[in-house]
Amino acid sequence: MVPGRNISVDEVLHRPAGAVRLHPGDNVVVATGRVAAGAVIESEGIRVAQTIPGGHKIASRPIAVGSPVLKYGQVIGVATAPIGVGDHVHQHNLAMTGLRAAISADARPPPQSDAPPRTFRGYRRANGKVGVRNYIGVMTSVNCSATVARMIAEAAERSGMLDDWPQIDGVVPITHNSGCGMAGSGEGFDILRRTLWGTAANPNFGAVLLVGLGCEVIQLGRFVKDYGLGSNPAFEAFTIQDAGGTRRAIEEGLARLKTLLPIAAATPRTDCPASTLVLGLQCGGSDAWSGVTSNPALGDAADRLVAQGGTVILSETPEIYGAEHLLIARAESPDVVDRLKDRLAWWDSYASRHGAELDNNPSPGNLAGGLTTILEKSLGAVAKSGSSLLREVVHYAQPLTRQGLVFMDSPGFDPCSATGQVASGATMIAFTTGRGSAFGCKPSPSLKLSSNTQIYERMSEDIDLDCGTIASGAASVQDKGAEIFELLLEIASGERTKSEQLGYGGAEFVPWQLGATL
Repeated sequence: MVPGRNISVDEVLHRPAGAVRLHPGDNVVVATGRVAAGAVIESEGIRVAQTIPGGHKIASRPIAVGSPVLKYGQVIGVATAPIGVGDHVHQHNLAMTGLRAAISADARPPPQSDAPPRTFRGYRRANGKVGVRNYIGVMTSVNCSATVARMIAEAAERSGMLDDWPQIDGVVPITHNSGCGMAGSGEGFDILRRTLWGTAANPNFGAVLLVGLGCEVIQLGRFVKDYGLGSNPAFEAFTIQDAGGTRRAIEEGLARLKTLLPIAAATPRTDCPASTLVLGLQCGGSDAWSGVTSNPALGDAADRLVAQGGTVILSETPEIYGAEHLLIARAESPDVVDRLKDRLAWWDSYASRHGAELDNNPSPGNLAGGLTTILEKSLGAVAKSGSSLLREVVHYAQPLTRQGLVFMDSPGFDPCSATGQVASGATMIAFTTGRGSAFGCKPSPSLKLSSNTQIYERMSEDIDLDCGTIASGAASVQDKGAEIFELLLEIASGERTKSEQLGYGGAEFVPWQLGATL
């Protein structure tokens, strides 16, 4: 690099006559830089017929008129003209005409693997679930108790209370800005209660203390009764009003923590199968290369985890819009199809009520960058889910009942979506980014993956793994997928992510708020 000169991402990442294959079954590859007519892409044995701009598609085998074009291992459209090996594939020969028929033939069984079963060192809870961290949570039923919860957690850390309990990763305040001024029933009320309970039940918590004010809509007594928490020794709850005010509530909270410490510390790390891992998938601050490098690589790692019997959660419903038919083609049953269609219909109605649109076609900038159809654009995000069958669709923060690939409905706002995934049971989060991300998600560690090397080098203290080496030709999607999978197992066994080392995760609890504030 030349000192004092701004080097573009294109200069840093892309080399002449280079291309990347995103999935073994694809019939196109993606140019990693401008490729001159007649140049040979040695990795594919392809002689390019026309000059290809960087980021655009090149046919790797002949495609007949009406045949599907495959990228990310998925159908992105059908050929509208004969396409030869080495041809540029874009608007002039690719469209969505007849797409439904092509998609209907694209369903495939879950990925199979002859790899031996893998394990990690986790915390097996009494209910059979397995955590990768051992925190104590100080949760709140209402925003009015947020300060007291934070003060309890800070006092516990400051007092040295945890010094004798190295088995415990820390005390985490889980606060939010709702819990009152809302209807005592209905969609918004149900979502908040589900999120609070699901988070408390996440196996990364060895014990939980719930703090309320006393007069809020989310009543502690009803909450404890409805979720059967009264007989759980790893759960404590009280209100500030019953304790006698702020100072006495902090004292009460510290006393309760002292009873929870030995309970949380009693569970040691043991060998656990990779099938017990639950991975939430997120992408944020994406760029033009997210769908070419980091997202497909994460999708490959997701397939590896599913092949081990593990679970991955795809979310961010507005960001799958336009690619839903491809997910439907991967659905395990008609019931899964109906549930996904129901959530998309809800979002159509929700967006309409607020004067927004979900169906945005690729912009001129997208087209210039090589994206041809809305499906291809959406699949840049969906690519991180891999190619497994879709086995379940759940509402936001709803408990999972199936293993494998599942879809949890959520907004596209990353902290809100990740909060729901953790409440649904995600014990880890994998987060791809092209522009850079500063995010953590206690109690579940967040692994960050860059789509380009430039942002990795600029934010190396925040980003765990660089996937830009795919675009440079130094690694394949499968190489990076294998590397991500191995890193996930290391993190599950206790290796700290960059966000954990920086102390992120105590302020990123963002439940989805629906309904009127009264």
